[in-house]
Amino acid sequence: MTRFLVTSIALILAAGTAVAEPRSYALPEPTAQLRAPQGGTDTTHIMGFEAAQANCMSCHSVDYIAMQPPGKGKAFWEAEVSKMIKVYHAPIAEADAKVIAAYLTATY
Repeated sequence: MTRFLVTSIALILAAGTAVAEPRSYALPEPTAQLRAPQGGTDTTHIMGFEAAQANCMSCHSVDYIAMQPPGKGKAFWEAEVSKMIKVYHAPIAEADAKVIAAYLTATY
């Protein structure tokens, strides 16, 4: 009985160690790029474009933005940016969140 217990514990510990090993993944090349800000030289949209490049693309590809249905509007994009911060803990400053949502609303 003791031998069975020791063997079981050893197997459990070995399995836990195997699961905890770090993994690396080769990410595919991006298939989309952020669209240029709409509205010409509107500084809010330019700032939003730059903030999206710095913040959004550090966690996911532009494909996630580009595949959203077009014309969803301000409430949708504000909710999406808020979800990234609250649910996924994206480290986006409040000022950046506002200009990113404005840029996405105007551009997508």
